[in-house]
Amino acid sequence: MDLHTLALDTGFLSVFRSLGEEPLVQHYRAVLEALETSPAAFASAYGALCEAVYRVGDSGAALNSLIHCNSNPLTDVIDRPSEALLHAATHDVHTLAALAALDGQTLLEAAAAAFGPQMPDLRTLPGFPAGSPLPFSDGESLTAYYQEKGFGYFAGATFFTIDKNRLVPVAHPDPVRLTDLKGYARQKEQVRVNTKAFLAGHAANNILLYGDKGTGKSSTVKAIVNEYAGRGLKIIELSVAQIPAFPMICRYAAHSPFKIIVFLDDLTFDREDDNFAMLKAFIEGGLTGKPDNLILYATSNRRHLIRETFADRQGDDVHRRDTLETITSLSDRFGLEITFSVPDRDEYLDIVDELAADCGLQIAPDELHMLAERFALRRNGRSPRTARQFIQMQIAEGVQESLK
Repeated sequence: MDLHTLALDTGFLSVFRSLGEEPLVQHYRAVLEALETSPAAFASAYGALCEAVYRVGDSGAALNSLIHCNSNPLTDVIDRPSEALLHAATHDVHTLAALAALDGQTLLEAAAAAFGPQMPDLRTLPGFPAGSPLPFSDGESLTAYYQEKGFGYFAGATFFTIDKNRLVPVAHPDPVRLTDLKGYARQKEQVRVNTKAFLAGHAANNILLYGDKGTGKSSTVKAIVNEYAGRGLKIIELSVAQIPAFPMICRYAAHSPFKIIVFLDDLTFDREDDNFAMLKAFIEGGLTGKPDNLILYATSNRRHLIRETFADRQGDDVHRRDTLETITSLSDRFGLEITFSVPDRDEYLDIVDELAADCGLQIAPDELHMLAERFALRRNGRSPRTARQFIQMQIAEGVQESLK
């Protein structure tokens, strides 16, 4: 494909029309069009393209990521694309593959041929290598790629959060795995079984994980996501104040092939407010039309999610019953409630032993247990978090001793 034709074909993008607005594609197109204008226009466009390629590292991988995370006419009908749509997708794939195959030397030589003596010595100018090839070659293989790998916004990451009412990928998500979490085998298995059913398209429950602080409720949810990220599981973490973003999340999820957990961490309400009512409606489906690929996992230190006061239990029987029914109305909408209680002494020490073994900590069991119990007394009591902090302190003290 000659460069003049490639410039025209870049303008003819149809299935991937939206990619024409992406900066990297715009830089390629600007360079190709500048070959028809002047050395000054080419110099400016070529320098900008070099910078863009240097930033992404591999232009082919960058273009593939844009294609993977794109929603387009093909993804809208991924199971039944027409021949015309497949033909259009083939054209676009060939065009984008040709852009990725360009290297700096090819463009500089084309500029030298176009502008002759007006071009400086090519050996003094910056260059860049061609990008890696795309993993599909036409509309049919692209369709198969989408069907296997998924597509759309959620294809770009596993962990997401909300920033100014926008979904944003988490740059450095918690890498915790289930094997890192000690104890609570029954609770972890309940979450695992429910999540596997959700991924398989079977009936699955919204989950409320409640109990004492430091027992691993949040870590369990994040570890489950890391465990099944390879099967297309995604997570969006929200605060209580971000509950109004549910309708926007539903719109994104409705067009996604992925399974998505909406995660509300440390969920507690001071009273029944608008967010409380909105969350109840969301769990039940409400007018937002919660899609089937969306499920809610929440953690809380409170069983009923609303802080109760003594006044809530005063008044006549009818008033008291209405108040208490309101307080329990949200937690009752979670199909699965999993309790994380403070471990007893033996459970706490078992967690300490497992963590010590994982870290290769060489301390006699009796001494390790005595120190762990002392540490728990000085802290906020026994918990997996306390056990982990104790082990980290022992490791740090061991490092200090080795440096003396």
